[in-house]
Amino acid sequence: MFHILLIDDDERLGTLLAEYFLRYDLILLSEINPVAGLNRLQKESVDLVILDVMLPEMDGFEVCRTIRKSSNVPILMLTARGEVMDRIVGLELGADDYLAKPFEPRELVARIHNVLKRVQPVEINRELGHLIFKGLKIDKNSHDVWVNEQEMALTGKEHALLLLLAESPDKKFSRDEIMNALSGIDSELFSRSVDILVSRLRQKLKPLKCIQTVWGSGYRFLLEEIS
Repeated sequence: MFHILLIDDDERLGTLLAEYFLRYDLILLSEINPVAGLNRLQKESVDLVILDVMLPEMDGFEVCRTIRKSSNVPILMLTARGEVMDRIVGLELGADDYLAKPFEPRELVARIHNVLKRVQPVEINRELGHLIFKGLKIDKNSHDVWVNEQEMALTGKEHALLLLLAESPDKKFSRDEIMNALSGIDSELFSRSVDILVSRLRQKLKPLKCIQTVWGSGYRFLLEEIS
C-alpha cells in the first residue's frame, strides 16, 4: 500500500479521491492548507505528493520549492489552468509530473503509478504484481511473460516454475522442493519430469540463460531484479 499526500484547498476533491484510490491500494492523506501539508509530510511516511498550484497563503510552486529543500519525495502537480509555462516552472522546481484540471481519476492513478515506477521500480512493480529483470518481465496475476519485450506462451506449470525461481533469485531449489511447490498443479510431477519441465522452460526463455543447473542439487535463477 502506498501513501499519497494531497495538498489541495478543494476539500471535496480529497474526499472523492480517497474513496477512489482504495480501489488501487493507494491510501490518500489530504490537507487543504499548504503549511499543514508541509508539517504532515515531515511527520508521516509519504510515497508521493499531489500538489495543487493554486493554494491559499502559499502557491504550489513555493510549496514544491520548500519540499525540495529537504526531501526527494515524488511530486505530481495539479493546475486548473494547464498553461505550458506553469508546467515548465513546476518541472524546473523539481516536480516529477504535471496534470491539468479537470482530470479523470484513472489518469491520475496511472500517472502516480508511472512516477512511482521511475523512483522506486522494484517496490512498485512488486506491488502491482510484476517482476522485472533485464530482458524478462513476469506478470504474476495474468501469467503473461515477456522475453526481450516479446510475449511468450507458457503453460501453467512452466509459469509456476518460473515464478518460483524468480521470486527467490540465487536460491538453490532441489527437485523435491520444486515438486512439492508445484504438486497442486500436477499431482503426477516427479523428479524426471522436473528436469523436462526446466528444459522446456529454458527453450522458451532463449536467448536468456537465467536458470542454472546446480549439479547434484537442483536449479536456481540467476537474473538480478531491476532497481
